[in-house]
Amino acid sequence: MKTELMQRGSVVLVTAGASGIGRAIAEQFLAQDCAVHVCDIDESAIREFSEANPNATATQADVSLVADVDRVFDDIESRYARLDVLVNNAGIAGPTGNIEDIDPADWDRTIAVNLGANFLCSRKAARYLKRNGGSIVNVSSNAAFTGCPGRTPYAASKWAISGMTKTLAMELGRFGVRVNAICPCSVEGDRIDAVISRDAKRLKKTEADIRGIYQRQSSLRRFVTAGDVANMAVFLASESGRYVSGQAIGVDGHTESLSNWLDD
Repeated sequence: MKTELMQRGSVVLVTAGASGIGRAIAEQFLAQDCAVHVCDIDESAIREFSEANPNATATQADVSLVADVDRVFDDIESRYARLDVLVNNAGIAGPTGNIEDIDPADWDRTIAVNLGANFLCSRKAARYLKRNGGSIVNVSSNAAFTGCPGRTPYAASKWAISGMTKTLAMELGRFGVRVNAICPCSVEGDRIDAVISRDAKRLKKTEADIRGIYQRQSSLRRFVTAGDVANMAVFLASESGRYVSGQAIGVDGHTESLSNWLDD
């Protein structure tokens, strides 16, 4: 539902914006009459997104790579010559396992995508946002509140995003730029389904058992939806959120614990 939160014509970049949470965020900004550009590593997802949202623009890119991020911002410059909102949504689940079993290559890839991409995109966006003010919204996780046993690379990357969020809010605040992080609990969709499947195999439990354990981590006993995350992203970037900055905001139904999945 359109709520008239955003200034019409605001230019928004959503990373990993062609599917899942990113697509929900991009489409919510489109519903606010924003000019939306998405980037995504998946060309087929971009095609599907573009067919459904012909008013949006897109770049195929892996935002953990400097050259790809440069290309995304070249497209932003040529098409819009401005940027008002950056949503750093790109992220991966990373490996599941005890610390001694984590492959260093999996660690490196998780940090590169979940943290490095935020740095690379924020670095390029800052020069635009400092001109007229604006907003950076980082999609983090409730793992940044508690830690997450068995998901060391993922949790480490999300805690680091909180530090980056606070620091950039300090650096950019005097230019009228607000920086916040959204920390959802498990989000309904393919990513959490894959994590549940891996955990079930590793712990020799059923997927239904693992799903129930994850749902009981939240006081509301359910997963968040991509739409819930999208609503918060628009709020934080909007005039209604004009005095919210430097915050890591839970959209998680109140996380009670992320450790009980290990309990017998």
